[in-house]
Amino acid sequence: MAKGYWVSVYRAISDPERLAAYDKLAGPAVQAGGGRVLSRGARVVAHDAGNTQRVILIEFDSFEQAVAAYESEAYQKALVVLSDSVERDFRIIEGID
Repeated sequence: MAKGYWVSVYRAISDPERLAAYDKLAGPAVQAGGGRVLSRGARVVAHDAGNTQRVILIEFDSFEQAVAAYESEAYQKALVVLSDSVERDFRIIEGID
C-alpha cells in the first residue's frame, strides 16, 4: 500500500502567535492520526520559483490515513485556530509503492 503525505509550504505568515497555537493542536492531532513529521523546514535551498519559508512534510502509512487525519475533528479544530493567519499551499499526496 502506498504511503500518504501532507506537504505544506507557507508563502506568508501574518500571525506567528496563532501559528504557534495551531502547532500545539495540530501536533497531537497528526500523531493521533498516525502521522510522522519528516521535515519541519529547518534548512531549505530553493530553486526556480521555490519558497524558503516554512515547509512541512508529514508521512502516513497510507493515503487514506492521511486524508482521514486531515478530516479528523482534532485537526479541524487546529485549522480553526490557524484560519487566515498564514497563506500556505497544503496538499495530501500519494506516495509510490
